[in-house]
This record gives sequence, C-alpha cells and structure tokens, in this order.
Amino acid sequence: SAEIARIKAASGPAIVERGAARLPAATGQSLLAGDWLVTGKDGRISLSFIDNTRFAVGSNSRVAVSKFEYDRTRQQGSFVTQVDRGSLAVVSGKIAKSGRDAMQVRTPNLLLGVRGTRFIVEVPK
Repeated sequence: SAEIARIKAASGPAIVERGAARLPAATGQSLLAGDWLVTGKDGRISLSFIDNTRFAVGSNSRVAVSKFEYDRTRQQGSFVTQVDRGSLAVVSGKIAKSGRDAMQVRTPNLLLGVRGTRFIVEVPK
C-alpha cells in the first residue's frame, strides 16, 4: 500500500494499529489508509499528509483515515477520516479544496463535510 502520511511527532502513549499489529508511533513513520491512531492519557500524534493536510491527534483518542485517494497531478482526491473518540485538530490541504465533500469526517453520531481550512473535532469519551 502507498504511504499517505508521515508522523511528525509523537509523545506519551501513542500507537498505530495496522490490522492486528500495534506499532509504537514514531517520528518519520509512514501511515497507510486504514491505520488507526490511538493515544492514551497525555498521548499526542501529529502528522502530515501527502496533500499537505495536517492532523494533531489529542490524548485519549482513536482516529482512522478510512479512505485516502489523491491525484497529485490534478490535486484532487477523496479523504474520509473516522474519529471514534477524543480530539482531532485539522489544517486541511489540497484534497479539501478540490471539491465539495472531498474531505469528510465521521464521528459515531454524524458525518461532517469539510470545506474550512482549520477545524477541531471532539468526540466525548
């Protein structure tokens, strides 16, 4: 599978769940579509995607990028993130700007179409 993002920084209890594997989140680590980012108390993960979207995953969070497709030439794509719990701060990149609902965030209760540049999603534990 193709790399979609890279971890810029990780602190506290922070792991990447890839299938059955639980990998400690580490600076420089590649992420693939379908990976879950999981943090514990005081855990944080920041990452940068290939379309320049940036994520900051807060403590006690569980977040996945369930779909990520990006055409670098046309700078268009489709990006679906799932936030099961915790907080996610986003600075959106080229995919969100490429079209209405090109970037979506799902929570247990709602689906958000993203058009803004900066936003925060919080799902109570």
